[in-house]
Amino acid sequence: MSVTNTLASQSKITKKNLVKEIADHLHMSQSDVEKVLDSFIDITSDHLQQRHDVRLTGFGIFSTRDRKASTARNPATGAEIHVQASVVPTFRPGSQLREKINPATVG
Repeated sequence: MSVTNTLASQSKITKKNLVKEIADHLHMSQSDVEKVLDSFIDITSDHLQQRHDVRLTGFGIFSTRDRKASTARNPATGAEIHVQASVVPTFRPGSQLREKINPATVG
């Protein structure tokens, strides 16, 4: 399904603009689309917090990764800073998304 981008002149799409574009494309109210998008964000975040992958076939995989503790430097003072270990969210694009973004290089 191809969507005509009514916001083609923008280099970034905000949540508000995404809601409007989806609502226009599906002929739904913006408030209904916003509820769906908020639910998607909440449910995806909850699964990631539980360290479960969220797979959207063709689009990509949202997952988490462990980041080790490290030492960094404050660029202003040069002082060493201890950076604690953490869990970070990641996204790996699916083949259909990669093809749509860059059709000439995907085999």
